[in-house]
Parts: sequence; structure tokens; C-alpha cells
Amino acid sequence: MNKRGQPPDGASRPPNFRNTATMIDAAGANFEAAHYQGIMALYAAPGPGRTVRLAQDGREIRDFVRCSYLGLDNHPQIVAAAQKAVHDAGALHWSCARTRLNFSILGELEEDLSDLFKARVITFTTVLAANMSALPLLASGHLTGGTKPLVVFDRSAHATLAQHKATVAGETGVETIQHNDMFALEALCRSHPCVAYVCDGVYSMGGSAPLKALRALQDRYGLFLYIDDAHGISLFGENGAGYARSEFVELGDKTIIAASLGKGFGASGGILMLGTAAQELLFRRFAVAHAFSASLNTAAIGAAKASAAIHRSGELAERQRSLRQNLSLLDELLPTRDSTKDLPIRTIRFGDELISVAAARQLLALGFYTSAIFFPTVARGDAGLRICLTASHSQAEIRDLCAALETINKEIRDAHA
Repeated sequence: MNKRGQPPDGASRPPNFRNTATMIDAAGANFEAAHYQGIMALYAAPGPGRTVRLAQDGREIRDFVRCSYLGLDNHPQIVAAAQKAVHDAGALHWSCARTRLNFSILGELEEDLSDLFKARVITFTTVLAANMSALPLLASGHLTGGTKPLVVFDRSAHATLAQHKATVAGETGVETIQHNDMFALEALCRSHPCVAYVCDGVYSMGGSAPLKALRALQDRYGLFLYIDDAHGISLFGENGAGYARSEFVELGDKTIIAASLGKGFGASGGILMLGTAAQELLFRRFAVAHAFSASLNTAAIGAAKASAAIHRSGELAERQRSLRQNLSLLDELLPTRDSTKDLPIRTIRFGDELISVAAARQLLALGFYTSAIFFPTVARGDAGLRICLTASHSQAEIRDLCAALETINKEIRDAHA
């Protein structure tokens, strides 16, 4: 067994896990093109459903960028509850660390979410703050019985996970494996006494983690799982517990799930789902965004409490059903390699960054806003468009989007004929 302060035997510790300067140099031209074409950093006023009105020219466009997969982000009950919470508290925000003073309604929310998701839930202002708080504690060995684990990152793990590799490497060994490579992960489990795997549940560019295979490795080798399910919460499981949480009867002491309150859940903030009282105590004392930063503001707390009530109602299943019907239509009209009846993200790959930017610009001119994706969001040569579908999109909007994309695809094919 390794002593605290030492990396696992045989683990490599490269001197540098970040190369920000090189990344900026490589990606700068892509961002320059996207901003020049007017498809990034847009400002808009919200409209009904999935429409927004652009500030620069007043045009109403149909939005396929927001990740409110169940369409809850403008739900009247959630908006009203946010307003009421601020009014009742007489304050939006308390400027102190959570180890000192908390709004009483925050405690009520965490108890409510703990019951809703059958876990010990701690809230954070963002999922980034949750991940930033959790990963150093994972690296310390305090979650793995005093043995510092080899921390293995999936190569496609979200940037808010990968950002912390250097910090984790300051405590223990770090490895990165190819996306969903269970053979490589099992080999590391065999060669190291303690391994933790960091991945997404539902990946932001499409696809998901092989949870059944990961559970099998956990059962066989004691693999610790840290799963960021920001894009999977509310879409699956009892009371919308999420893609990852629904795969575990109990989280126990070897699984932690991070999730968003601002995507499918329709409110604001992030959470960690923990499995034991000892983990909760450790996080409430030493998680950096808990010990040295402030909590959700009262509007976010009120919104989350209202969303939790919706998650306990029949409306949740209705919205989940509407989302799946919309996904079925989209996949029928626009097949992609991400096509699946359950996951809400689709990517259309052009490969070339400038073609992807031009396609997004042309779609915007036609009244549809999608995300142009390129390095460093995706690998070089894998650029394209990301479509986020929601329960609130009408089938007419989906048909119109697909027709516009077919027109653009034809023009691209003709140009390269």
C-alpha cells in the first residue's frame, strides 16, 4: 500500500499536463473566423419556446444551442419560484464561505435533492466548481482508503474535468486513455493497486460512457468512478436522477456523480452526489469551492426547489416523452453516428473548421442557431455542428432545420464535386 504523498508504483508523472500557449496558437484562427462570421458570443432576448431575438438586428431565430433538454429553463413555475425566493430572503447573495453561514433554504434544497436522487447531495455554483473541488480530494487518497489512486481520464472527458489534470498530478499519477477504451482501463486496474476513472456520463459532443462495463470493472478491481453527468441528469431514472445515477442501486464509497442543475434540470448550479457520510463530511470541510467560496444565490435555490417539485410530478415523464419523440424525428430526417433514441446531442461532422463555421453562419442567416465545434472543443479535423434538441422544439422547427441543413450539405457537395 502506498503512503500518502507518493504516486502509485509504476505510475508516470509527466512534468506538464497543460500547454495553454500552444492550444491558443492552434485554435486562434478558428475562433477568429467564428467571431468574424458572427456565430459566437451572441446576445439575445428570450422569446417563447426555443426562440430568441438577436440584440444586434432584432431577428427572431430558433435556438438549437441551449442544453435545457426538457425545456424547463423558462418554465413559469421555476421563474416564479426564483423571484419569490429572492423576495422572501430579502437578499440575492451572502458574501461568505459556506463553512461559515448559509441560507436556511439552501439546507432545505440539499435535503430535497438528496431525497430526490437517493444520495448525499452538495450544491455548488457550477459543475466546474464541483469538479474543481472533488478531483484534488480524489487524488489525495482520502476517498480510497488512504491509498493514492492512479487517476485515469477518458480522452474525451469534458474540459472542466481535463483542466484539473495538472492539479491531480501534483498529488498522484495521472494517465489518459482513448475514449471508452475499457481494455486499456482494465490493464491499468490489473497493474495498479488503486485506480480511479474520470469520465462523462453523457458526453457533450455525443455518446455516453459504457456504464455496465465500468460497473463490472468496479466489482472486479474496486475501481473508483468519478462521473460527470451534467448532460444526463433529468433525462433518465427515477425522478430524473440521470443517466449515471440510474445505473447504481447505491452509490456506496466508490462512486461519485457530478451533475448540472442548469441543463436538463432547468435551474442553475451544480451538484455532487455522494454515497457516504464520511465523504460528505470531507467535502463540506475541504472541498475548495465549499470552504472558500459562496453558495448558490437565492434565485437559483428557489428555481431548483421548483424544478425538484416538477421532477416529482407526472410532467417530468411527459417532457421526457416529448424529447424522445423529437429525437426520433430528427434521427429519421438527419441520421448521424450519434443517433440514439435517448441521448439529446447530435453532431454533424464536416471535418474542415472553416466549412463548419460557414455552415453555422448560413444556418443563422436562415433563422437557426447551432454551435460550430472545432479544436480545442473537438479533435483537429473533426469539426462540425452540434445540435441540442429539447422537448420544447416543435416538430415543424425540426423539419425546417433538417431542410436547411440538407440545402447546405448539397451546396458543400456541389462545391467539392
